Amino acid sequence: MISAIQLNDLGDGITQLVLNRPPVNAMSIEVLAELGDTLNGLEADDSVKAIVVSSALGLFSAGLDLKEIKDFTAYEQTALVDGLNSAFNRFYGCKKPVVAAINGAAVAGGMFFALAADYAVAVEKSRFGLTEIKVGVNFPVAPYEIAKAELSPGSFRRVLLSGRLFKSDAALEMQIIDEIVADDQLLERAVAVAREYAGNPPMAYAAIKHQIRAEPLAKMQSAVDDLNDSTRGGWFTSETTAAIDAILASSATKK
Repeated sequence: MISAIQLNDLGDGITQLVLNRPPVNAMSIEVLAELGDTLNGLEADDSVKAIVVSSALGLFSAGLDLKEIKDFTAYEQTALVDGLNSAFNRFYGCKKPVVAAINGAAVAGGMFFALAADYAVAVEKSRFGLTEIKVGVNFPVAPYEIAKAELSPGSFRRVLLSGRLFKSDAALEMQIIDEIVADDQLLERAVAVAREYAGNPPMAYAAIKHQIRAEPLAKMQSAVDDLNDSTRGGWFTSETTAAIDAILASSATKK
């Protein structure tokens, strides 16, 4: 399997984790496993002080590949949910500073990179949204708990129940992201924030980060350890395949 993640040493202990799975950085069971393994390795590496997550493509991530998953068996659906729970549990619980550099659309699973980062920088053209409701599925435990913890109650309700896409200025107002910068300043600014955060005592940083996130992380870890997610018998409902087909047909019409 070709790796969907590249690592670059940016100096001063800053590692760039680059998503690179053309055409839209779609997440698969294999990509989620690679993400979790990569984060484990970076967290264990004492030379890594902070992580900047970015994309090699013209957008950040479109979430799951609907063409790929629409015919998944119940077993494959459950494996996908397990992958989402495990990968984003690792991402959200990473003891080191994690900064997201969002260069375009960050939709569905892609938006959780922004929500789960310690700081998210985006460009004006970026778009954000949780479109799971359009696909006809609910939220696995880990993504749900991240959204609940990081969004205000009003934004949480609007984002999850509408399935709408939001422009970067709206995302900033809803605190999905922390800052908007010019396209040519994105990586530079993300690295600057990573260096700033990495300058703090690392044990204190990890401890305070855990204090902030302890409650949702406990629920997420339970889903990983005990496999208590509600999707154990399969993620899709009777509506899902028809919803995916409608989205794919609409996308084909727009091309």
